[in-house]
Amino acid sequence: MAFTQPTRRRVLQTSAASAAALVSAPYVSGAHAAGSLSVGFWDHWVPGANRATEEIVKAWGEKEKVAVKADFITSQGNKNLLTIAAEAQAKSGHDVFAFPTWYIHEHAAMLEPVDDIMADLIKQNGAVNGTVDYLAKVKGRWMAIPATPGSQIKGPCSRIDLMKQHAGIDVQAMYPAGAAPKADNWTMDTFLTAAEACHKAGFPFGIGLGQTTDSVDTAGAIFQSFGAALVDKDGKLTVKSDAVRQAMEWYAKLAKVLPPDAPAWDDASNNKWLVSGRGALICNPPSSWAVAKRDAPDIARQCWTHGMPAGPKGRFAPYLPYLWGIWSFSKNKPAAKSLLRALSTHDSIAKMVAVSVGYDLPAYEGLTTLKTWAEEEPPKGTLYHYPNPHNHQTLSIAAAPAPPEIANQIYNQAIMTKMVARHLGGEKMEATLTWAQNEVEGFMRG
Repeated sequence: MAFTQPTRRRVLQTSAASAAALVSAPYVSGAHAAGSLSVGFWDHWVPGANRATEEIVKAWGEKEKVAVKADFITSQGNKNLLTIAAEAQAKSGHDVFAFPTWYIHEHAAMLEPVDDIMADLIKQNGAVNGTVDYLAKVKGRWMAIPATPGSQIKGPCSRIDLMKQHAGIDVQAMYPAGAAPKADNWTMDTFLTAAEACHKAGFPFGIGLGQTTDSVDTAGAIFQSFGAALVDKDGKLTVKSDAVRQAMEWYAKLAKVLPPDAPAWDDASNNKWLVSGRGALICNPPSSWAVAKRDAPDIARQCWTHGMPAGPKGRFAPYLPYLWGIWSFSKNKPAAKSLLRALSTHDSIAKMVAVSVGYDLPAYEGLTTLKTWAEEEPPKGTLYHYPNPHNHQTLSIAAAPAPPEIANQIYNQAIMTKMVARHLGGEKMEATLTWAQNEVEGFMRG
């Protein structure tokens, strides 16, 4: 089979001709009784992690006599999003594509329903979390299935030593490896007190207030822990609610003890903060720990991934899934569905998790205790609580539960972090809320 990575020129072309060109390369020769199939996968951040997908697809293609062409398309420079737009416009391209978060709803009219696959996968692997249900279902129908590669929780990764020394918190005792959390006292108030103590000691929490996903995801989980939604599930505007004011008041206190350049942070900033040794806590998937393991092993040995603090309305963790969808213009839908089933077995998912060093997260409740998370080190068990094995927290996405077409815009425009940054900069609370309400009303009219 052929595995390729499209060049910048090939991805940036948005005409019908270029969309067709993405699948014009010759397929592997051989006896292909079941035809051919073209798949657009996400190009993994973790070095070597694409290998698991390659091996699974190759084995499936040989067994089913299907010639498979797989492109691993980077999200750097939004090349994967440009490819999605090109193929939707041309109604030609890959049969199967890996869609980020919100893009299933945007392209639902051009996707093949997969209710039959999901019914079997849920029976096989357990129920999926609510965020996958929210993002992958349109008008009650499954339009995509959860992809393991790239799906992630962005929960706290704490320095064991710094949290114990400066905040008096033993994160390993609070979230013991191999056992349920003992985190009843891990609340928003405790989190804020710890942030203030670590800031005073010269090791601030590394939480961004910028406009990229890491900052937005953390803000979303914090808002949800206060029950603070800018738009409710019925599409009603709720910016000027007591819950939003409460979340903003808490966030204003936290923002004062974050790094002074936090409003300018991007998705690389918190990773660098952890690896530099300057911070006691960040919110991120284990990619930052993996980099520390390679570049700063003494720091990696002090890292512990665990759950979010609980607010008045519960404990919410930032969760971002990738989703696999089948284009309605696919010429081999039976093969596409068969491949997605093969990619979603227990053994396939376990292999993806292992090769990604625990970064990738299946969405199914029956697959949160794979041995990779228990065995990865240093220190051993550092990732045990990453996949939420005890259903200790609700996996959520920022701007939910607003209708997805509105939530998407709130998310991509980073309204919540902009609110915090404006208020931190001296704007009065009511002025900030009025600005946010006007912004969201514009999305709703659109």
